[in-house]
Formats: sequence, C-alpha cells, structure tokens
Amino acid sequence: MTNSLVHQSSPTQATVSKRDDFAIRFAPLSLEEVYHLADDGANGAIVLMSGMVRNNTEGKAVVCLEYQAYEPMALKVFEQIATDIHQTWPDVTHVVLHHRIGKLAIGEISVLVAVGCPHRTEAFAACKYAIDTLKHTAPIWKKEHWADGSTSWVSIGACEQNDEGCSS
Repeated sequence: MTNSLVHQSSPTQATVSKRDDFAIRFAPLSLEEVYHLADDGANGAIVLMSGMVRNNTEGKAVVCLEYQAYEPMALKVFEQIATDIHQTWPDVTHVVLHHRIGKLAIGEISVLVAVGCPHRTEAFAACKYAIDTLKHTAPIWKKEHWADGSTSWVSIGACEQNDEGCSS
C-alpha cells in the first residue's frame, strides 16, 4: 500500500477467526474496506463504528489530533478483543479493528470497528464491547493540538475511565 504502514496480525489462538482483520495505519482508513472485510453471506447484520476527530473537547477548540501506538502490543490487544468476542458471541463471523496513527485533521476517521453476525443484537453488543475495550486497553495515545497553540498527551483509556468527552 502506498504511503501507509500496515500491520496485520495472524491469528495466534484457535478462537480468533481467520476472517478477523486488525490493522494500524498511517494512511486514511476506509469505511468501504472495513465493511467488506466484515461481510459474509451468513451475516444478517454488520455493525460498523467510526470514531472521528472532532473540533472540541469539553468546549476547548481542537485543531487536530496526533496518534501513536505501541503497535505489536496494540495488535495483540486487538486479537484478544476478537477472542473475547468469539467466546462471548459465538455466532460472530468477523471482527475488524483498524486504528490510525499520525496526525489527523478534524473530521478524519481515527478508528473503525466492524462486527459481522447473523443477528443485530449480538453485532451491536460485540461492536460496543470492541470499541470500549480497545479504548481501555490498547497502548494507543493521542496528542491533542489546541487552538491556543498548546498540546497535551492523553491515553485513550483515560478518556473512558474518567468518562470525559475526549475527542476520538
């Protein structure tokens, strides 16, 4: 892939489906690609969550976000999330977790999570579990660039743990 760094894991546990897909990229994420990766004839539902960079956090103007990740460990966390999903919701056919790193402008997609499943209830629950767990456990950090010129680093998990409205 041109101008992108892609790391895709190979399943290491029997409970991770070979149809699951995990990536950390510099290049923009694709809704179409992630949807396609979660698609399957057995699915009655594909739930896709798109996290985007918004223009403020708690009323403070944000110019952009910058993401960094400890990629080998983050991909292992993605695999564990998929394993947990397959154990909890055995009908899930696909789990797709893609996260962006680098500097992202307002409106750009920072994370995509897609879950394919025969039934919507399980697909929604598994997708919510995936994004919540990713944000709590993946070694991914973001640097918020504020309109006043200041910056601050935030662990993604800190946003969820403090129940703050941190930008994606």
